[in-house]
This record gives sequence, C-alpha cells and structure tokens, in this order.
Amino acid sequence: MSGFQKNMFDQIQNKSNISPDEIFKVADSVKNADFSDEKTVRKLIRQLSRMANKPVSKEKEDKIVKAIVNQNMPLDMNSLNQLFKK
Repeated sequence: MSGFQKNMFDQIQNKSNISPDEIFKVADSVKNADFSDEKTVRKLIRQLSRMANKPVSKEKEDKIVKAIVNQNMPLDMNSLNQLFKK
C-alpha cells in the first residue's frame, strides 16, 4: 500500500472508525455493482452508515444517491467533504 493510500485509510479510520479490512470487504462486495441502480446505491450507503455508526438523514442520502446515480460525484476531497457535511 502506498503512503497516500495508507494516509487515506488512516483518515477514514480516524473519522469513521471503519478499519481498512472492513473497507476492502465492502469494496469486494460491490465490485460488480450497478451504481446506476438507485436501490443498490441506497443499500450501500445504509451499510456504510451502519458500519461507521453515523446516521445519514433521508435528505443527505437522497443527495448522495443522486450524485452517484447521475455520475456527478466530486473527485477532490474538499468537495466530497462538503457533500457529506450537508
């Protein structure tokens, strides 16, 4: 794992309490997922929310689902943080 990846996983674990192993398990489970399917995306968001023990409001879930399904996800960390803070 590169230094960048380790740093990213360390930040995720510190902020969400999700271990890199759990992240890899989720990633493996959605390798062939259809992210244009709203149901699939909602299921993943709820799963991650439970793992992190961080509730996601219906409004925030809707925004995240819309961004993913419409392939309109921001690519930089600042924009991603803003999306999840709203």
